[in-house]
Amino acid sequence: MNTATHSDEWHDWVVPDAAAVPPEPSLTTFAPPDGTALRGVVLMLHGGQANSLAPVQRRNGSWWRMALLARAFARHAGRAGVAVELLRYSARGWNADAGPEPAPLVDGRWALAELSGRYRDVPLVLVGHSMGGRAACALAGEPGVTGVVALAPWLTAEEPVEPAKGQRLVLAHGLNDRWTSPANSLDWSMRARAVSAQVARFELPGVGHFMFSRVGEWNGIVRRGAMGLLGVEPLPTEVAEAFALTDARAADDGGPLRQGVSTGEQGLRMPVETS
Repeated sequence: MNTATHSDEWHDWVVPDAAAVPPEPSLTTFAPPDGTALRGVVLMLHGGQANSLAPVQRRNGSWWRMALLARAFARHAGRAGVAVELLRYSARGWNADAGPEPAPLVDGRWALAELSGRYRDVPLVLVGHSMGGRAACALAGEPGVTGVVALAPWLTAEEPVEPAKGQRLVLAHGLNDRWTSPANSLDWSMRARAVSAQVARFELPGVGHFMFSRVGEWNGIVRRGAMGLLGVEPLPTEVAEAFALTDARAADDGGPLRQGVSTGEQGLRMPVETS
């Protein structure tokens, strides 16, 4: 398997074109500065499409957007002793019918096995966008995973919730998303609560799918959510309060699973970075 390492030079960490890369998964590593004690790991899972065996390339927007998010998050995470790993799938598609299970789950389990050998005795959080959010929710029950942050997750009406049993998850969805369904992510969150998952879910009014608007708020959800789930920073108050709710106390329409992040007042907006 291929493993790339982080460099300050942009061209050193982007994924090469398909001709130079065999169709197999790889990890790009953003390591904490030398001498910084390791406190946790975040594995980031990018989006894709329903069916495609084409390899992931640097021009693919779903990978590129997650790479930008990983790079921004790693600046803060590294100073706190958190390693960030960006998975590149072996193919662009979910490809549910191409094997015994969807391709991103095979690649995700490979990545988790790689990281369990590389980083021992530290917590690990999954962060996924779109198809990657779906994969993160499906992998929530894997050994060593201590939490999930799912951004605009592609969750179907029949999406299983059993992998989330007993897990902690933070979901966020733009209400103008036309690629994945905010209604389905709300329904999934409610069903996950019914199997004892702790779920906090946030809605961004007027925001679409690709996280190119209100970038600071998407980044803030990742930063505050992932660092809180790792135990490196306190959980945002709204997340902790949502986790404390039981299914019986949640309203039929989702109630506390429909918190707003419209102006950052929920404590999830990432402060402006000055370095």
